[in-house]
Amino acid sequence: MQYDQGAIIRGDSTRKEIAIVFTADSFADGSSFIIRTLKEHQVKGGFFFTGNFYDNPRFAPVVKQLQQDGHYLGPHSQRHLLYCDWSRRDSLLVTRKEFAEDLQQNLQGIRSIQPKLSAPVCFIPPFEWYNQQIADWAKEEGTLLFNYTPGLLTPADYTTPSMKNYRSSDFLWDQFQRKEAESRSGLNGFIILVHFGTDPARTDKFYHRLPAMIRYLRGKGYRFVRIDDLLQRANSF
Repeated sequence: MQYDQGAIIRGDSTRKEIAIVFTADSFADGSSFIIRTLKEHQVKGGFFFTGNFYDNPRFAPVVKQLQQDGHYLGPHSQRHLLYCDWSRRDSLLVTRKEFAEDLQQNLQGIRSIQPKLSAPVCFIPPFEWYNQQIADWAKEEGTLLFNYTPGLLTPADYTTPSMKNYRSSDFLWDQFQRKEAESRSGLNGFIILVHFGTDPARTDKFYHRLPAMIRYLRGKGYRFVRIDDLLQRANSF
């Protein structure tokens, strides 16, 4: 297993297992396609939503369907806070109290949908950005902080053509296959992140590559596991 700043970022690199996770705050345009694809291919995903998402009545049917399909529902903060400075990672932008209250509110919203949550709760930070202090606080709040595995660029699927760091779906898919082929241990233990929805300005939706991704990885001998199972093996909690 591999850690960074106190969070798990990769499972067992000797096992051909992969977990796929989705995050969302205000967009859910991929919901129907993603839910249908995972069901067709019998893959269980991890879905990490902010309180903004869970509290939105428009998204309630989506959350209910994910629960019924046996996917993992987890926190992504209540208000999608930025925990620490982008350029000075050790510089916190929230207090211990602000962090705890925001996270617990997010968890309370999840418990209103799914009363029984296994402990510790798997938690991916908002913006996928955090530091060691945040990881320590997360543990004190009964959650296990994790992040996507570095090396893949799929998290850039949120970018729009007007951004300097824009990455097309063709670019992301080509990079994905190159990474798998060039790495000595492939994508063993990888946590792959794809956004559940993106700004309408991005019409080139990477989540449409999900069926090809599943077929490609299974063809290489990988097995999809739910994120809590992958982290359980990695962390033995």
